Amino acid sequence: MKIIVTGSKGQLGRSIQELSSDYPALSFVFTDIEELDICDPVQVDTFFAKEKPSLVVNCAAYTDVDKAEKEAVLAEKLNHHAVANLACACKKSGAKLIHISTDYLFDGNKSTPYHERDIVRPQSVYGISKLEGETAILRTEIKSIIIRTSWLYSAYGTNFVKTMLRLGRERDELGIVSDQVGTPTYAGDLAKVLLDILQITASDSKRFVTGIYHYSNEGVASWYDFTKAIFEYFPDITCKVNPIDTAAYPTPATRPAYSVLNKSKIKTTFGIKIPYWRDSLKFCLIKLSKDANK
Repeated sequence: MKIIVTGSKGQLGRSIQELSSDYPALSFVFTDIEELDICDPVQVDTFFAKEKPSLVVNCAAYTDVDKAEKEAVLAEKLNHHAVANLACACKKSGAKLIHISTDYLFDGNKSTPYHERDIVRPQSVYGISKLEGETAILRTEIKSIIIRTSWLYSAYGTNFVKTMLRLGRERDELGIVSDQVGTPTYAGDLAKVLLDILQITASDSKRFVTGIYHYSNEGVASWYDFTKAIFEYFPDITCKVNPIDTAAYPTPATRPAYSVLNKSKIKTTFGIKIPYWRDSLKFCLIKLSKDANK
């Protein structure tokens, strides 16, 4: 079973690469823009004709939420048109597609976890572009799984955890938003879920149950809670963390005040267990500490 993974230099792509050796039955072709520019439909078709994949995992995306407000064309290109290119190539070749989407499709007005059937109403350019990507996939009517996730972090690239660790060592005091609530998600956990789904469906294609799914770690946190938890593991960080309201920290993009995801569908369908966010955070921080000491 040959699987193309796009965006292989990003957080999730690198996490999949790290774990892929534990899945010897699966054959991977890891790509980033140097190997495959998914914004070019001709290049995508040519690459698919050469590699003949059974399945594609799309981890590529434009993810700078605030910058997208000024770079709407680029966000649209990567999150919508490039996804449409992949979906069309899958339709031509008969390949299945797993695509990663976001909790920012929701407006945040609920107070209970969002189900896959809930109405989507994105409030930012980033959210709109990701919704258009989902729609492009569904329009092709290919066999696809769309997984919406939230607050992704890892030991790789630029993310909230690494930014807070840097700021915590640079500053004496930080104001962190406490009225936006969601769930931090460790990219390594999501990568394992994706690999488990791939392995399950490699042995039994009927278990590739198409549809939209939600995945994040278990539990609920604000950005303030998240930051406090990060600093707990590093006694050398003495930076004081103060809770602030969203209004006190205006950003170009509007973020949902509440974006906790209900994961019962993915747990039931694929029989997976999801770690609690604090446990996964600890695992990631230990990994970062080991990497820093190498």
